[in-house]
Amino acid sequence: MGAGNSINGQITMHPIEFLYATRSPGSTVNTDQLIAFERIVREGSFSRAAWSLEVSQPTVSARIRTLERAVGGRLFDRTRRDVTLTARGQAFLPYARQAIAALQAGIDHATLAHAGEQGELTIGMLRSLTGHFLTPALAQFQQQHPEVRMVVREGDHWQIVEWLKDGDIELGMVTWPDLGPSLVALTPLFVMHEQAVLLAAGTHPLTALDVVTRADVARLGDPFMLLRWWQVTPEPIVALSQEATRVADLPIDTARDLLASGVGVGFFPQAQVVPDVERRTVVAIDVVDLPPIVRTSALVRPQRNVTLSASAQRFAETLEQRAGALGLLTHA
Repeated sequence: MGAGNSINGQITMHPIEFLYATRSPGSTVNTDQLIAFERIVREGSFSRAAWSLEVSQPTVSARIRTLERAVGGRLFDRTRRDVTLTARGQAFLPYARQAIAALQAGIDHATLAHAGEQGELTIGMLRSLTGHFLTPALAQFQQQHPEVRMVVREGDHWQIVEWLKDGDIELGMVTWPDLGPSLVALTPLFVMHEQAVLLAAGTHPLTALDVVTRADVARLGDPFMLLRWWQVTPEPIVALSQEATRVADLPIDTARDLLASGVGVGFFPQAQVVPDVERRTVVAIDVVDLPPIVRTSALVRPQRNVTLSASAQRFAETLEQRAGALGLLTHA
C-alpha cells in the first residue's frame, strides 16, 4: 500500500487505501456500511435512510456502529431532531463517496464487456459537431443498441482532452492534431476535414455582389463574427477580423441566430451548417481572394493499454460512416 500524496502538509490516499489504513484490528468495512453512511448524510436521518434503502432502522444503526469501529470513532452526532457529521465523519465522507463511485464504475465497465449491448458509453464532442454531424449517428446507434446508455459531453478541444486524460470519457472528437501540452497521448480512430464556409442571410448586401473579395467582407460584414471553433484560429480569419469595420466575438449558436435575422457574416464549420444552407435560411459566399480554410478533426481515444469497449468500437464505426456519408472522411 502506498503512502499517499502530500498536499499542504496533509496526507491524501486512495479511498480504498484510506479504509484499510483506518481499520481497527478485527473490524471489517463493506459496501452496505458505506452506502448506509452516505445515505444518512444525504437524507439527514437514520430513519429516512433506512426507508430509502428498504431495510430496518436497527440494520442501518448496526452498519454504522461497525463502520465507526473500523474508522476508530463516531461519525455522527445525534440529537432528537438532528443528525450531524462529526469532524471524523466530515473527513471520511469524500473517501466513502469515492469508494462507492469506484465500485459502481467497475460494475458498469464490466457490464460493457457483454458484446457492447449494455452499460454506459461516455464520449466528448466538439460543440460545432453535436448537431447535424452527431445526431443521425446517435439516433442510428441507439436504435441498434437500445440498452447502451449514451452520455455525450460537449465542450471545446481543451476540455475534451482534459476529460480523456482524467478518464471521464472513453472517446473524444477533437481538432487534430492536438497542439497543446497534453499529458495524454491520443490515438485517432478516424480523421476528417471540414471546409470553413462564410455564411450570411439571403438579404445581406454581400449576396448581391457578383464577386466577393476579402475587402468586401471587411467593409460590409458589420459585424464580422469571430467564432472560436478551432484550437488556433487560422491566420486568414484573424487577418480578416483585423481589417473588418466591426467585429463580434460570439458563441457559435448565437452567431447562427444572428445570421438568420440578417445580421453579420461569419465562417462556420461545414458539417454544422448543411441544414441551414439546404433550407436557404443562409447563403454560402465564395471569397475569391481567400485561400480555402479547412478544419481537421479526429475521433480519438487515450493511448493507454486499455481495451476499447465493444460499444465504443461500434459507435466509432457508426460515427465514421456518418463522416463518410457527408464526404468528410480522410485517412488518419
